[in-house]
Amino acid sequence: MKLKTSITILGGCLLIFLFIMLPIVFSIQEKKENIISSYSGSSFVLKDVNNKPITENSFQGPLTAIFFGFTNCPDICPMTLSNLDQVLEKLNNDERERFKVYFISIDPEQDSPEVIRDYLDAFKNKIYGITGDSQKIFSLSKSWGVLSEKIFKADGGYLINHSSSILLLNKGKYIDRISHHEKLDDIYKVIKKYL
Repeated sequence: MKLKTSITILGGCLLIFLFIMLPIVFSIQEKKENIISSYSGSSFVLKDVNNKPITENSFQGPLTAIFFGFTNCPDICPMTLSNLDQVLEKLNNDERERFKVYFISIDPEQDSPEVIRDYLDAFKNKIYGITGDSQKIFSLSKSWGVLSEKIFKADGGYLINHSSSILLLNKGKYIDRISHHEKLDDIYKVIKKYL
C-alpha cells in the first residue's frame, strides 16, 4: 500500500514539475531562436588584402568563421586567430576546403590591406583578411552583434575594446558563437560538429 501511495505521489510531483517547467523550456528556446534570427549580418562591400572588393557572398560556404579584431591587439586577437589556425591544421583536406576563416579589422585606420596581409602571413593556414571604410565595418559588426569602442591612452594612442567571439555561419546564416575563452580542443569539437 505504501509503495502505491509513494508512486502516486511521485507521479503527481513529476506532472506538477513538468507543468511548471515546460513553459520555461519553451520560453528559453524561443529567446534563443530570437537571438539567432537577430544575427543576420548585412550587405556590404569592403576589400580584401589584395584590395579587391569583397561582399557578403564570400560567407556563403558550407562553414564560415568570422572574427572581428585588429592587428595591434595585444592578446585576444592573436590568441583566437592562433586557435583557429591550429583547428585548420587538425582538419583533413576536405574539411579544410569546406571551412573558411575571415578576420575583419575593426581598426581600418591602421589596418590597411598590406598590414593585414603581413599580419595574417604569420599563420600557417589561409585566413582571409578584410578591411575598408570604418562606418561600413561598424555597421557590419553591429549587424552580427559585435560591439567595439576605442579606449584612448595617455600617449594619444588607443586600443579597441571589442566583442571577441568567433561567429560561425552556414551558407551565410548564423549558427553558433564560440567564446575566445574556449580551449582549443573545445573550439575544434564545435567546428567539427558543423563539418
